[in-house]
This record gives sequence, structure tokens and C-alpha cells, in this order.
Amino acid sequence: MGKSNISSSFNRREFLRIVAALTSISVVSSFLEACSRMGLIDYESATPVPTDTEAPVASPTAEESPTVEVATATSEGDLSDEDKAQLAFVKTTDRVGGVGLAIDLLGVNPVDGKSVFIKPNLNTSDPAPAATDSDMLRALVVKLWDMGATKITVGDRAGMGVTREVMERLGIFAMSEELGFETMVFDELEASDWEMFKVPGGRWHRGFPFARPCLEHDAIVQMCCLKTHGYDGHFTMSLKNSVGFVAKTIPGDSYDYMAALHRSAYLRQMVAEVNTVYTPALIVMDGVESFVNGGPDSGKRVNSEIVLAGTDRIAMDAVGVAVLRHFGTTRNVSEGPIFELDQISRAVQLELGIDGPEKINLLTGDDDSAAYAEEILEQLAAL
Repeated sequence: MGKSNISSSFNRREFLRIVAALTSISVVSSFLEACSRMGLIDYESATPVPTDTEAPVASPTAEESPTVEVATATSEGDLSDEDKAQLAFVKTTDRVGGVGLAIDLLGVNPVDGKSVFIKPNLNTSDPAPAATDSDMLRALVVKLWDMGATKITVGDRAGMGVTREVMERLGIFAMSEELGFETMVFDELEASDWEMFKVPGGRWHRGFPFARPCLEHDAIVQMCCLKTHGYDGHFTMSLKNSVGFVAKTIPGDSYDYMAALHRSAYLRQMVAEVNTVYTPALIVMDGVESFVNGGPDSGKRVNSEIVLAGTDRIAMDAVGVAVLRHFGTTRNVSEGPIFELDQISRAVQLELGIDGPEKINLLTGDDDSAAYAEEILEQLAAL
């Protein structure tokens, strides 16, 4: 389809209605004015360097598989699809069904023939959105088996409890026996299982220990929640979920890395730096319910009715923030351009994904999702 020549003053909602009226099956709509790139703060852009061992190879990028016909919502411009992050955007109240719909809509299969590590949010045993919903995790595991995964491991480190007890209460061990996946309790790893990384110019003064066994899988799949963070994180989505890969303490060493993180004035930038260690093959976000205030374990709950799937953490979190703003959220999350928020701006500097809202495509498969996507993209572009 040729590039539309639409005046920047043309009403976006009116344009979408016209395009929808002129097409019958696959709607490709382009709207929103191109957004200005945000200015960078003074940080040295760098990639992680292990302090004692060679850096692992990043997880492979997703391989394309046949796609379904979908509607896309994006901003105007000359960018090609290769320059944009594709996010499947499903409006739903059904977590279990939403997983398969979102992954199918995304149209990639990054796990066929591969060993897969799933990193859920098991920070607490409180119900979603405090932690990953167990039924949704089950649906993801079944989907990945169906997509050809050869081995699946599920693991995490709880920040608000003993990890094994949290996993037990959430039924993870019983589920693993039923579905045939392995489990990993990060609290119980040996000292040799932790690999030290340090980002040049970063804020982790001693570096940070990352769970090495996760990196030994062919693909890492993230499963995050959508919520505010009542402490200094401000919000916790895919970028913040990666902090669970980092040890609190290493056996034989009393230094507390989580205390160092949470006492730092640069916590949000440090969150982004953890993500330099790996590239996710797939991210699934549960936004069926969200915390728009409070968090991470309890807060003001809203029915945000969304499941997202993609591969770009910056795009995922930017859309998540836009959803929180859509429902009304905290001052820290509400103020300023989304791409100037600390977690996201630092991630952009580290080249972890896209660098602006104009590079986000929301893929939808039904009218309700398309209308919702339009509203969220308007939040993304707001200054």
C-alpha cells in the first residue's frame, strides 16, 4: 500500500474511520504525527562486559512465521516495518485465551527446536497483577510446547518472600510435574552459577551478578505484569522484571546487591542496565488487570483488559505506561513524554530497542482492539 499523504492537522480519529470504511478484511491504518526524538541525558552508551568471564551470546532474534491478516496502528512517517517494533495488542478479559491470540497475532516463532527459559514475575504469591497468574503461565507453557520448544524451564527470585515458598503457593512445582517443564529457584543457586557483569559508565559500582543457567538456554521468554511500583521504580513491566535475574547475595559474600539497588538515586537507570545482558526472544505482558497506584504487591486495581506480545522491551514498557496513563496513574508515571521516563530513556541510550513512539506498530485482530489501540497510541504521542 502506498504511503498516505495526510495533513498533520487532519483529525486522527476521523482518518481511522475513513480507512476502516474503505477496507474489508485487512486494515492498515497510519496515524499520529511523527514524534520528536527526546534528548539524551549524560550517560555513556555501552554494552555489558563480564568482569571475569566472556559475555554470553544474546538470545536469537525471533524468526518470522506465516502471519494472520491484522490491522496495524502506527504513526505517520517514512519508516519501514523493519525499523518498527511490532506489538500484538489484544483487548480481552481472558488471560488464558489472550496468550495464544497475542502470540499468533505477532506471527513469529522464536522457540521452535530450542530450549526455553521462562522468566515470570514471581516476586510475591499475591494474585495478579502482583504476580504472574498461574493459569496464564500454564497457557504460555502449553503454547510454547505446541510451537516446538524442546525444553522449558521456569524460574525466578522472589523479592518479597522466600522464592521456593512463593513458587509452591502459586502451584509452579505441581504444574511442572503435570506439563513436563523444569524449575529453577534462584535463591538456591551456587556461587559459581552467578556471572558478574558491569556496564561501562553504569551505576552498578560493583557490577551485578546474573543467573548464568538462564543464559545457557537458547531463548529467554519474559512474562511480565502491568503495574506501578510504589517505591522508586515508578513502574514495573518488562525492564523491571529483569531485576529478578540478579542475585540479592551470592553464597559466601554478604554484599547485598538489592540493597545497593534500592538505596541508589539511580535505581531506574540501574534497572535498564540489567537488561543489557540478554535479548528476549518473546515478551508476553498480562494487562488484563493493572495497578495504577501502589504496587508491586498491592495497589489500586483497574480492569485494563489487555494482553500484549512482542520482542522489544522499550516498546512494551512504553505502551504499558500509556495504558496506565489512559486509566489515570501516579504523578511519577504521568508527567512528561514517555520516552523521557528514566527506565525507558536509559534503555534507549543502551540501544535495547526502539528510540521513539513513532517506531511502534500495534497489531490488532478485531475492531474493539483497534479502537483501544488508537486511544493508547494517542497517549504515547502526548507531550
